[in-house]
Amino acid sequence: MEQNFKIYIYPDGDPNTFYQTPRKLTGKYASEGFFFQNIRESRFRTLDPDQAHLFFIPISCHKMRGKGTSYENMTVIVKNYVESLIAKYPYWNRTLGADHFFVTCHDVGVRATEGVPFLIKNAIRVVCSPSYDVGFIPHKDVALPQVLQPFALPAGGNDVENRTTLGFWAGHRNSRIRVILAREWGNDTELDISNNRINRATGHLVYQKRFYETKFCICPGGSQVNSARIADSIHYGCIPVILSNYYDLPFNDILNWQKFSVILKEHDVYQLKQILKEIPDEQFVSLHKNLVKVQKHFQWNSPPVKNDAFHMIMYDLWLRHHVIKY
Repeated sequence: MEQNFKIYIYPDGDPNTFYQTPRKLTGKYASEGFFFQNIRESRFRTLDPDQAHLFFIPISCHKMRGKGTSYENMTVIVKNYVESLIAKYPYWNRTLGADHFFVTCHDVGVRATEGVPFLIKNAIRVVCSPSYDVGFIPHKDVALPQVLQPFALPAGGNDVENRTTLGFWAGHRNSRIRVILAREWGNDTELDISNNRINRATGHLVYQKRFYETKFCICPGGSQVNSARIADSIHYGCIPVILSNYYDLPFNDILNWQKFSVILKEHDVYQLKQILKEIPDEQFVSLHKNLVKVQKHFQWNSPPVKNDAFHMIMYDLWLRHHVIKY
């Protein structure tokens, strides 16, 4: 793959709207921004479309959002842009867009592109909210990990003796599963469950330090099925407990998540403590060791580094391009 795989980036579009790396490689746009930057500086990029295996449509809606553009107008802008590429270049029509892809992590971009049915139906979507029940197609689309870099503290790992808290979660109750989690376990003595985000006034980096002290970090879906806490947990060496339905986990066709995480359905929240306490110590140690091994796959770098998040996404795209015939 590293020697042969080539991506062509369409050069057209309003420079204030398209083909723009988000202003900061931090926060909710971090994964999207790093991919935009990494693809430009990687060996996978080709300036010759005839050499390309896939075509990148550089849609990023962050500047439109910053200008107060409505979702309806964003959809019109995206639709007009893609239609202009179809009219100008011959490549879309060869496969009806099956060898094209776009990348968006923030729900703004997801909502804007969902209003263009021919785009999300035919092209490969690389998104942070890969939920089966809202149109994500696992064999076609790619789950992008939501990684909020830079991390505030160094990576954790090989420190199981320091992890004395059974489970931890703190955050906004902006989904049904989070409300239930806080209601059921908010007063528990073994699970450290907070009804809201930890106030910075309680101390410096208190939230991040909790990850170092905990065996299992609870990762319920929020407004979307995904959670940035998954990547946080992996970075800090805390076993992520996935508590979401219909979630196609990032790199699911490359990594075996059962070996470094605990995957539950939302209805399991009522038995959460019992499930975690029944995990044998030797299994926890094995999960932790495997978690440390996969940390590099959930890290963005500039320029990209072998086996990091960018290369994992590229490998996912490489796997999908093999099913395209023309």
